[in-house]
Amino acid sequence: MIRSPAVAGTFYPESAADLRAQVTSCTIEDEKARAERIRAIGVLVPHAGLIYSGPVAGKVYSRVLIPEVIVLLGPNHTGLGTDVSVFADGIWRMPMGDIAVESDLARSIIGRSPEAREDYGAHRGEHSLEVQIPFLQYFRSDVTIVPIIMRSTRLETCRAIGRAVAEAVTSYPKSVLLVASSDMTHFETDRLARDKDRLAIERVLDLDPEGLHDIVHRERISMCGFAPTVAMLFAARTLGAAATQWISYATSGDVSGDYDRVVGYAGIAIQ
Repeated sequence: MIRSPAVAGTFYPESAADLRAQVTSCTIEDEKARAERIRAIGVLVPHAGLIYSGPVAGKVYSRVLIPEVIVLLGPNHTGLGTDVSVFADGIWRMPMGDIAVESDLARSIIGRSPEAREDYGAHRGEHSLEVQIPFLQYFRSDVTIVPIIMRSTRLETCRAIGRAVAEAVTSYPKSVLLVASSDMTHFETDRLARDKDRLAIERVLDLDPEGLHDIVHRERISMCGFAPTVAMLFAARTLGAAATQWISYATSGDVSGDYDRVVGYAGIAIQ
């Protein structure tokens, strides 16, 4: 299965050279940054157009070592497909080159969870995972991916997917990084977005997936990828996570100058 780009030319440039230049502008590649990169279990990164969320995502990817394989967990914005859709085989065609799906790991995850299904149609127009690829390719050209998008936000589904991912990763012979893709509060004032997002960020920093799931519902935080983040936290906890780093936060107002209706972007690493 070959997946073509869905948001090239809108969320990021179609030209490989222009895309590489934009990614470069969002990353930190000096000697100090290279020396201080950490081996993370998982990260939380945003997925808006790179002009808005790229600097936050770039700081996260600049801070962590990029291993051989990335499990990408994102929300389903289109509503298409199954509750948990796994792109289990093939390649993703991107401006900076094709990127292969790590099929063995994808099928291992599917085999460990009745919620996960092999489903390609749900990925066709989804942007939340696609915008991560240029950063991954920038730091490691031979990286492979397991793309998973979640339509269900049920706590038990998140727990089951987290468990399946952790079990599959534990028995896999290659190094793996979990990437949860989510923007934070949508279309509220900058001040309110920052207040709400801090509540969610605190739960992530505490490695508290149940608490994140609860606070998002209780405070009506419009964090679009909270379910993938909850699943990633369950997986990371099972994999022995013991520390977190809040790397960056911004809102779209920092770029647009419009602080009346912003979207928040958070970058966090989990070790």
